[in-house]
Amino acid sequence: MILFMRHLLFRDFWLKLFSLILAVLIWKIVSLAISRDVTPSTVLTNNPLPERTYYGVPIKVVFAAQDVRNVRIDPTAVQITVRGEERVLQALQPRDIRAELDLTGIQGRAFRKQVDVSLPAGVIKVQVIPSDVEVILPQQP
Repeated sequence: MILFMRHLLFRDFWLKLFSLILAVLIWKIVSLAISRDVTPSTVLTNNPLPERTYYGVPIKVVFAAQDVRNVRIDPTAVQITVRGEERVLQALQPRDIRAELDLTGIQGRAFRKQVDVSLPAGVIKVQVIPSDVEVILPQQP
């Protein structure tokens, strides 16, 4: 019995030890990524990605070509918080962030619509304040 246990434990010992270490590392990465909602690169470096907030980003209203109307939105600008690697955020300019409101094929006079945000690659949207705006259409003659 002792010979069997010794054979079970010590045969290919280094391969078994390497497999155990690799399994623990994979488990740690996956559990941290799930709990923090981050990418594997930030788990390995243990540094959360920095955030930056841009204030007063103007909202661009998008219509279909045949549907040009005077429209009023409130508010006309939003606050956007983004997350990314430090070098990417340093290169990010406010003009690279686009807040759009798609009013193609809309019906009604007053309603709320969610703001769509377009960001460059490597930048993650964290928060948009306000996330939706009030849209008021003038009466058609």
